[in-house]
Amino acid sequence: MLSSLTGIIIHLIHSAGYGGVFVLMMLNSALIPVPSEVTMTFAGYLVQTGALSFPFVVLAGAFGDLVGALIGYAIGYFLEENVILNLIEKYGKFILLSKHEYLKAVDLYKKYGSGITFFSRLLPGVRSFISVPAGLSEMKIWKFVLFTFLGSLVWTSALTYVGYFLGSHWDSIGPIYNKFQIVIVALFVILVILYIYHKLKPSKKK
Repeated sequence: MLSSLTGIIIHLIHSAGYGGVFVLMMLNSALIPVPSEVTMTFAGYLVQTGALSFPFVVLAGAFGDLVGALIGYAIGYFLEENVILNLIEKYGKFILLSKHEYLKAVDLYKKYGSGITFFSRLLPGVRSFISVPAGLSEMKIWKFVLFTFLGSLVWTSALTYVGYFLGSHWDSIGPIYNKFQIVIVALFVILVILYIYHKLKPSKKK
């Protein structure tokens, strides 16, 4: 299935260029299982060949990611949580979303607040789902857009560079991507610990 999906991604980017990158990243962020690591690394490879421009690939991916995230935000904003959970139980398997993954995203949002919308864009397995709890909590839309877009810029830039660096071997991203995930998760944990320490540290009296 993944090989077939990869073929579709390659064909769409070849045919539509930046528009293809935008659409694929929008679908990924709107809870459709289109792997961003395939989309952006292949686009990065095309940057190396001179077919596409690095800045435009990154921006197309980031804006697509943002639009998809806004769809997830709208789902959370306009639907009751019990309705969302029922939909996940019935149709989640079609978009590879489980109740456990959704509740994990909700728990992260409750623990760390609106700032998690930035860091979640760097966390595989969570990045697409965090938009729904952000909508449920009625997070201020300007904050959501800002944090999401900045996080998406980092994500799309990193993956595009990986594809550019690997060149024609861009499809060997699998093992590298797994190591990349570990680094990102470790960095996220460190940042959370520093954030909690800063919040809990008693302020000095003047």
